[in-house]
Amino acid sequence: MTGADIMGELLLGYAPLHALVPIANIKAGKLPANAPLNSLLIRTISSVERQRLKRGKTVRTNDRVSITVRADSYDAQIRILDLVVDACADRQGNFAGALRASVLTAGRGPDLSGPGDSFEQAQDFKVSFDKPVSRGE
Repeated sequence: MTGADIMGELLLGYAPLHALVPIANIKAGKLPANAPLNSLLIRTISSVERQRLKRGKTVRTNDRVSITVRADSYDAQIRILDLVVDACADRQGNFAGALRASVLTAGRGPDLSGPGDSFEQAQDFKVSFDKPVSRGE
């Protein structure tokens, strides 16, 4: 599991967002150039595990996750990212198999021109969680 998995669960479970971005248009990894508008892309930017000499049953992990919108208008771009923040920011709990997760905003990127005259912008999040460790012991 990753911070991207946690963010995906939060976005897929937030009904107000689905009025502007259908569930089928929320993807992880990569959006093709011809992806339908409006779409969201979830990507892990970085991941850091807390290092310990002796691990317990979980390891604390801090991921930076970027949610990029590709929208049909500038207004939709802003509204969608505001809904993304509403869905994900300041959330705590167990999500996507992770324990004791917390999600904080970590900055919004610049406005970009996307393919086919679309509008793009990214919102970053810091996602901290305890990941169960499987060591075969």
